[in-house]
Amino acid sequence: MTEYTTVSIPKDLAERVDDTIEGTSFSSTSDLVRFLLRSIVIQHQREGELTEAEFEDIASQLADLGYLDR
Repeated sequence: MTEYTTVSIPKDLAERVDDTIEGTSFSSTSDLVRFLLRSIVIQHQREGELTEAEFEDIASQLADLGYLDR
């Protein structure tokens, strides 16, 4: 059985995510966050430690999608 923990995000961001995932295969904010974090972790495991530039590139992509404020 998989155990879970809680991650907090600002309510305004959660509302924006809810609007963004409408009509997608993501059924909740949690689904999207799990997908994004899993993607980052998999990339990190494949390539070794993320450089600051790679981290910034990921953050920029997430900001462009509206998931992060910059």
